[in-house]
Amino acid sequence: MNFLAHLHLAHKANSSLLGNLMADFVRGNPEGLYPPDVVTGIFMHRAVDKATDTHPLVKQAKLLFRDDYRRVAPITLDLVWDHFLSLHWNIIEPTMSLSNFVHFARSQIEPDLCHTPERFQELNEFLWPQQWLIRYAEKAYIGKSLNGMARRRPKLHALSGSFNDFLLHYTELEQLFFEFYPQMVNKAEQRIFVGNLTTSTT
Repeated sequence: MNFLAHLHLAHKANSSLLGNLMADFVRGNPEGLYPPDVVTGIFMHRAVDKATDTHPLVKQAKLLFRDDYRRVAPITLDLVWDHFLSLHWNIIEPTMSLSNFVHFARSQIEPDLCHTPERFQELNEFLWPQQWLIRYAEKAYIGKSLNGMARRRPKLHALSGSFNDFLLHYTELEQLFFEFYPQMVNKAEQRIFVGNLTTSTT
């Protein structure tokens, strides 16, 4: 899952949006470093990632990528799920517009940024003003995001090419999203991810 999906699932679970969004910027056990609700959010993010990586439908989606790009497919798929969530937001979440949700999420996160890792603060300098979460609905913006990651991290250069497989299998991936993501929403609403927390150091 990427930024939008993690925020949405956190909202459905009534979990800390701040903790869920910044979890990738926190290593080890966060207990004692942040307020309890933020810690719970970090652990929820990790539980969501684990459930995503091991989900049969996600494994099926990875097989749509050619051998040259399968290693980076999990990263690409994180953006793919955000693409379809942003694109089909009104179907998944008909009670609140995407723009209103983004405004709400930003209002929940920005007041406490000074207490978060520096790299996470830097992310927020671009995430909100540049409307990433809304622009994820654009295919071209997914390509731009993948190319940006590939340039910043040469070991992930295959991300650029993986965009072509995303376009090639767009319909199949969209169908898999509508099978997979509602299951994640249901688990979030039942607070399953919150109830299966772990102090994993990942």
